[in-house]
Amino acid sequence: MHPAYFETRFRIDHALDSWPVNFAIITAYTTTGECWTESENSLADAELEQVLRGRGVEPSRIAGYSPSTGHEERGWACSLSVHDAFEIGMQFRQDAIYVVVNSMLYVTYCDQRRKLVPVAPFVDRLDP
Repeated sequence: MHPAYFETRFRIDHALDSWPVNFAIITAYTTTGECWTESENSLADAELEQVLRGRGVEPSRIAGYSPSTGHEERGWACSLSVHDAFEIGMQFRQDAIYVVVNSMLYVTYCDQRRKLVPVAPFVDRLDP
């Protein structure tokens, strides 16, 4: 698993009173190893939001970023089962997604290697 997945931190655009105990963080940005334009990333992000809302989910904007490289991807925090989050990650050709289970942040591949790998308590990776 790429080491950058374990240094990722998260930012939100607006304060939330509390976080659910279980949720997923999914992006639709450039698949690892590919290069997309900002326009392509924006279109994929908008499509992901529509898919989530179509499932009756109310997504919240969240961005994951690397403190060492500055790379940032805007995505969505959403109350989904781990199984549904995997399916959507695969649909959007993501290498991996994050899930929070009992307030613990995990990363997992979106393929046959599905295994929740612990990262840190979620609140320890959330920046104001």
